[in-house]
Amino acid sequence: MTAVEPRENAQASAQASAHAARQLRARISNGQLPPGSKLSEQAVARELGVSRNTLREAFTMLAAERLVDRIAHRGVFVAQPDADDVRDLYAARCVLEPGTMLWGVPDPQSLSRLSALTTSALAARNAGDVTAMADANQGFHRELVASSGSAELVAVMDRLSARMRLVFHAMSTDPQFHARYAVRNTQVLRSLESGDRDRAVHLLRESLTAARDEILAHLT
Repeated sequence: MTAVEPRENAQASAQASAHAARQLRARISNGQLPPGSKLSEQAVARELGVSRNTLREAFTMLAAERLVDRIAHRGVFVAQPDADDVRDLYAARCVLEPGTMLWGVPDPQSLSRLSALTTSALAARNAGDVTAMADANQGFHRELVASSGSAELVAVMDRLSARMRLVFHAMSTDPQFHARYAVRNTQVLRSLESGDRDRAVHLLRESLTAARDEILAHLT
């Protein structure tokens, strides 16, 4: 065996672990794995088609992102965010999203995608489809960050979004929660379309702060 082969094997293993972590992160982000779900190592490894060692490395990545909790003698569980997690997440979002809007310049394609997402959210609200409305709202915030053109910032936003999906489970008893922010997102977009970025940032910060306070009030 040459010296190159161990490096190649290690690289392949790392890629497999990262791929498994991406798959699980996506399932958390889209609501397939709700807070508190136990992740059976044997079952998940079989479902993803990876070894248990590879899956353990993926769990380590997700634990570092605070998406899963590893509990001794019990196993791995999807995280259940508490009030401190909510404050931390919104502190990050209140820097990342308004900062992107202040320093980035959404091009016509970005504005078109934002418009389509707000339209989808409002249509879902009218149809009473809470899941579709939540998906469109989250897509709107991701697109705001994507308009920066930075893949690194989008990666950060994707990690935040996965944790936010867990937070939103706390609001499942209030079907109007996402509806209120579908309307707020439309107001942010209108300001962006008119070229008033300062107003858009002000509205976005108000929206994020209001959502944070609603969730914290619900948790306490």
